[in-house]
Amino acid sequence: MQAARDTFNADKAEDAELIQRCLNGDSQSFRQLYRKYQRSVRNILYPLCGADPLDDLVQEVFLRAWKGLPHFRGSAQFSTWLYRICWNVASDQRRRHARQRSQTQELTLSASAAYPGPDMMQLHHQQALQRGMAQLSPEHSMVLVLHDLEDLPQREIAHILGIPVGTVKSRLFHARATIRKHLLQEGITP
Repeated sequence: MQAARDTFNADKAEDAELIQRCLNGDSQSFRQLYRKYQRSVRNILYPLCGADPLDDLVQEVFLRAWKGLPHFRGSAQFSTWLYRICWNVASDQRRRHARQRSQTQELTLSASAAYPGPDMMQLHHQQALQRGMAQLSPEHSMVLVLHDLEDLPQREIAHILGIPVGTVKSRLFHARATIRKHLLQEGITP
């Protein structure tokens, strides 16, 4: 427990130092933040938005972060603030996408474009999971992604999304149940 707390504090101090250097005009420091968090940002955005727009959305998240950095208060971790930007970018993308095409067509195309060449069983499982994720609301998807894929604690997810911890727990329970039910209907044992 103490080791995790020490790592948390070291990360927070490192991020604070990089942010301060960014604010003083050091663009290399922002590149370090980008390298540190870009994989997590991609992992959050992919299940919410699919593969097609992923590169553009990652860039949008970091562009918003760069522009918003002078307003970052530091009361929360940089990663928490950045994940909130991810949520906003994903929400904007989903609204744009809903106006352009049906969500089902997009998820099917994204799943096939994301994993070219895997074996048929793996492709079936991936597409089944994508279809299951498509059944979730964006709010349920985000909680599931942040908790199960990014390993964020429920309290931090609550802070990112601006909801009570009890709501995070409820959404996580319902999201997992929906995915489990969908996978069973697809003939996949979770």
